[in-house]
Parts: sequence; C-alpha cells; structure tokens
Amino acid sequence: MKYQVDKNGFYGEFGGAYVPEILYATVKNLQEQYLGIIETEEFKQEYHQLLKDYVGRPSPLYFASRMSEKYGCQLYLKREDLNHTGAHKINNTIGQILLAKKMGKTRIIAETGAGQHGVATATVCALMGMKCEVFMGATDVERQHTNVERMKMLGAEVHPVRTGNMTLSDACSEAIRDWCCHPSDTFYIVGSTMGPHPYPDLVARMQSVISEEIKWQLEEKIGRDYPDYLIACIGGGSNAAGTIYHYMDDERVKIVLAEAGGHGWQTDHTAATIHKGTTGILHGAKMLVMQNEDGQIEEAFTISAGLDYPGVGPMHCNMAKQGRTQILAINDDEAIRGGYELTRMEGIIPAIESAHAIAALEKMKFKKDDVVVLTVSGRGDKDVETYLKNKEMAGEYGNF
Repeated sequence: MKYQVDKNGFYGEFGGAYVPEILYATVKNLQEQYLGIIETEEFKQEYHQLLKDYVGRPSPLYFASRMSEKYGCQLYLKREDLNHTGAHKINNTIGQILLAKKMGKTRIIAETGAGQHGVATATVCALMGMKCEVFMGATDVERQHTNVERMKMLGAEVHPVRTGNMTLSDACSEAIRDWCCHPSDTFYIVGSTMGPHPYPDLVARMQSVISEEIKWQLEEKIGRDYPDYLIACIGGGSNAAGTIYHYMDDERVKIVLAEAGGHGWQTDHTAATIHKGTTGILHGAKMLVMQNEDGQIEEAFTISAGLDYPGVGPMHCNMAKQGRTQILAINDDEAIRGGYELTRMEGIIPAIESAHAIAALEKMKFKKDDVVVLTVSGRGDKDVETYLKNKEMAGEYGNF
C-alpha cells in the first residue's frame, strides 16, 4: 500500500505529529489506541449499524444521464449529499464519537468552515449525550448562518473566532488552543484529513466507506468494481480521501481532484494549496501550505467556506507529489456555474464545495465508454444565498 501512512505517521515526506508539549501525551495516547479500538468487531458493528440506521447508508450511486450525454462519458454521482445532516462529514463524526466514548472522554470540541462538520459533530454529541463546543471563523458564522443555528439547536456552543481572516484555519488554531487547556477530558473531533498523526489516517479510514460502497455499487451496475475516473473536490481532503481510499493503489483508476482556485491560483485570492503551496507545518502536520518566504501563513480565499483552508492533508500532498493524482484549480465563477449546471440538468443542488468537482468535468476529455464516478460531497441548502448572490456567474443557467 504505497500511499498509506507509515508507522511514524508520515506519507512520504508529509505528515507526522508536531504538537505543543502539553498535548504530547494526549496525542501519543490516541496514536497508541485508535487502531486497537476501531479494528475490534464491537466497534465495527456499532459503527456500521449507525451508518445504516442513523445516517442512511449506503448512499446511492446515481447514473446522471443528461450530464453523461453532455460530457461524453458514463457519469455516476456518489450521493453523499443524501446522508443525514447533508454531507459526508457524518461518516467521520460517528466513528470519532464512538472512539472518544471508548477512550473515556466526556467533552467534544471541533472546528468547522462551511458548518457541515460542526453540524455533524453537534449531531453525534446530541445522539450520545455529550458536551459539544464548536469553533468557527466569524466570517463563516455570517455566511453559513443556517448551519450555526442548526448547531445551536442541537445543543452545541458555537464560538465565533475573530483572529486572522476569521475562517477555517483560524477556527482550527483556536480549537487546538482549547485542547491544550483541557487535554485530559477533551476529545478533538477533527473534520478533515489534517492535523497531527493519527488524524489524517483516522479520518480517511472513517470516510473510506464511500469507496467501499462505490466498489460493490459499480459491480452491481456495470459488472466491474472500478471506474476509469474518480473526481472529488478537495480542501483539507476528507471526502476526497474517502472517494479514493480503496483505489489508491489501483493504477487503472485516474484520480482527479478539484481545489478552490478563488479568483485564480496565480492571484493572491486563492485557496489552491497544491498549486501554490510549499512544504511547511500547520496544525500539527507537515503539509503543503500557502505561506510567504518568512513562513507566515497566507490567507486562503474562495467563495466556498468548506474549502477555505491554506493547507491540504498530508496523504493528498504525497499523492500529488508522486503524480498519482491530477489536481485542477477551479475558480469561483466556474464553481458557481457547475453548481447551477447540476441543478438544472439533474435536479440536484450541490454544496458549493461539490460544485468545484462538477466544474472539473469541463476541463477534461473523456471517451464515450469511460466510467466516471464523481462525489457530490454535500447538499446546497446552506449555499442558496451565495448561489443567488452570484447567479450572474452561472452563464445561461443564471437567467430566472
């Protein structure tokens, strides 16, 4: 498994656990315990039972006939938007809350950008009767107001973070600060394939249910268990990790990931970390980060709150560096257009994050019989105001 994490928590040169001394014992404890817990039959049974009866898995693999015709391929959509809470994030929070319980933790913290991970964390805390606090950049609190209210309804305390540009990266920093103050009773449910080892591996494993299902669903539909192409959007990288997990070493499958170009990856208003980033350390791991020559973190910029992060998970950094994945930078206007296109052609309003993956189709050339699986990571209810505010970017789809 050449793209998996090694015993020291590295993917090639990326990864590791660079944590403040006060967190060392907590992180070490998690490293030593997580596999032993999540690989037990008891854990697996409880996890899969909740995925089935509570989350509503398996999520459908839907053949998008009109878009298949338009792009000259066989396009299947993996419908993570149909999960309980409206995104892939719940797959991971269910697993991590079970882990937290088995480790005897009583308080949960999380960071969130678009609010989907925050909602998913608040949801599982309500389910398990645990105290939940969510850190969210003040900019995102404003642009994802509905999700903030959902979190509060679920009983979570939401802390608006007013440092930096008040988005996802700042929320992560604040969550880590809080964790430093409460290391013994607090479990930090990280929402993406980032953070110190073992989080990138833990989150990828919890999301791997996506590609596990794709395998048997394709077998059922087309008589083989692999596609020619896998496409997903990528910020920190959790839905991308889940989509590709069981195909990483299968060279027959081309992997295309869409990151947020913002106003263009060559500009200062972008979140296209794999295009623009250099190796650095952020939030406990070595990864590609957007930074200046003094190593100061640059602000990420994109219309999409969930992709607004100046780093990208170490697993993805390594795969991109090895040439295993093709990374496309999708600008704001292209993403808005992609979102409207899926809405008009298939009757599915995707999250703006997922719309970046849709927009990637236009930049690719397919053969008629190419089987393409694209993950719709979340639904667009939370983004309707942003779509409406920017409908002039949607071209012919914006006229209504």
